Amino acid sequence: MLRAMEYKDYYETLGVKRDATQDEIKRAYRKLTRKYHPDVSKESDAEKKFKEVGEAYEVLKDPEKRAAYDRLGSGWKSGQEFRPPPNWEESYSYRDGGSTAEDAANLNDFFASLFGRAASSGHTAFHARGEDLHAKIQIDPEDSFHGATRTITLQGPEVDEQGHILTRERILNVHIPKGVTEGLQIRLSGQGAPGTGKEAAGDLYLEVEFKPHPLYRVEGKDIYLDLPVAPWEAALGATVKAPTPGGVVDLKIPPGSAAGLKLRLRGRGLPGNPSGDLYVVLQIALPPADNQQARELYQRMERELPFNPRARLGV
Repeated sequence: MLRAMEYKDYYETLGVKRDATQDEIKRAYRKLTRKYHPDVSKESDAEKKFKEVGEAYEVLKDPEKRAAYDRLGSGWKSGQEFRPPPNWEESYSYRDGGSTAEDAANLNDFFASLFGRAASSGHTAFHARGEDLHAKIQIDPEDSFHGATRTITLQGPEVDEQGHILTRERILNVHIPKGVTEGLQIRLSGQGAPGTGKEAAGDLYLEVEFKPHPLYRVEGKDIYLDLPVAPWEAALGATVKAPTPGGVVDLKIPPGSAAGLKLRLRGRGLPGNPSGDLYVVLQIALPPADNQQARELYQRMERELPFNPRARLGV
């Protein structure tokens, strides 16, 4: 016969309503175990609360145990003296045939009386999926244009067999998909923090950043290239070589081009559906006046060309 005991409201322990979904219960459990884990929590009663949370979850995560627990009704409050209804234990107990008196003595009276050896001997068995981890990875624009595999080294927490948290170095090969843009996250399944108990590890999310590049700037899926051209190429028009991530191309410069003119190469940006574009921004490069012949040529241009670069400024 079950004796009177202190009633424990497992829903209150997890901070959820009695009609909470299994997902809500799981999320509350994960949040609280992170908060009260003895290895990381600074609260004085963290270990006690950690065990209480585990005890509550052990019942509420199991639909059959939860249904049995719910039959007790909501008329009791935590801390009140409670005596289960007659024959409740015979109808709704979850005893393990291998349970011993020593095992039962190690369990909370209320939990042990309701469900016997549902928890592990001496302590509650805690299971929680590992946390997701986040980091950044820097790549070249060419890595996104062609796709690539890069090796990264990470330092992350791991839990040893004694439950202590250690920092260990890991080397991972990361596949860079074609067309990946800055800010996008690459997910590495199972490479996050290890799980507790039988639960799986979390995932690792790598946020993509582009390294500064000597030639290209990337904005979304579009690539920008500053291309120097000679004054006569801009003035008279020309066909010049221009580098792109996909290889060197012949680029036609229209006559009368000014500095800052953008020439669009459709579909030559980062690949995708649709692909981005490549914009060539013209920069006028002046020959240096570093010898007598060059200086005389500039002086002749000054005399013979009616050119005022500040005319549009009204001066």
